[in-house]
Amino acid sequence: MTCSIHPSILSADFVNLEAELARISTADAVHVDVMDNHFVPNLTLGLPVVQRLQAVSPVPLDAHLMIADADRWAPLYADLGLASVTFHAEAATAPIKLARELRARGSKAGMALRPATAVEPYLDMLAELDMLLVMTVEPGFGGQSFLDVTLPKIRRARAAVDGSGAKVAIQVDGGISEATIERAAEAGADVFVAGSAVYGADDPGAAVEKLRGLAQAASRR
Repeated sequence: MTCSIHPSILSADFVNLEAELARISTADAVHVDVMDNHFVPNLTLGLPVVQRLQAVSPVPLDAHLMIADADRWAPLYADLGLASVTFHAEAATAPIKLARELRARGSKAGMALRPATAVEPYLDMLAELDMLLVMTVEPGFGGQSFLDVTLPKIRRARAAVDGSGAKVAIQVDGGISEATIERAAEAGADVFVAGSAVYGADDPGAAVEKLRGLAQAASRR
């Protein structure tokens, strides 16, 4: 299993995001946290800023839409040319239709689940997805501690993906660091969002490489 590291721009210096993107050029993608102060109690950035990030980023953009009315807004992010767009199952009225629309517009389709949202109701739509994001903290704020209670859900998701034959990445987001990434990888995650563990390091590029190595080794156990 190949493991990927997606540093979260939520932990970057918003004064100069172009320079912050350059600091993580060794990453597999950059995780762009879009929050609307409705679905989550925080407000970050929206379409115009993401459009500019897309124009200057040295790595692909992986948008995580923590926003209400995902059916309406998510396709507009796909139209920007983003590599992947992830919507929350809890914010989508027609998740299968939405996932198909994202793919039709050229982005990979991801779906996110809050820590307390069960994965089982969505297993029949795995073939419609490119990525399943299991939140390992409550969405809305960076710097939270990893919730070990989500590990069984990651394992169930991995077993379902492997059993279905679908090519679906399992992403984890929240509290990922050198201290937690191995547990998530052993449970079956293969895409890891890391915020302060990367941007809080003296050398973010080296931090990306270290995290990737830890995850890769743990995934083989």
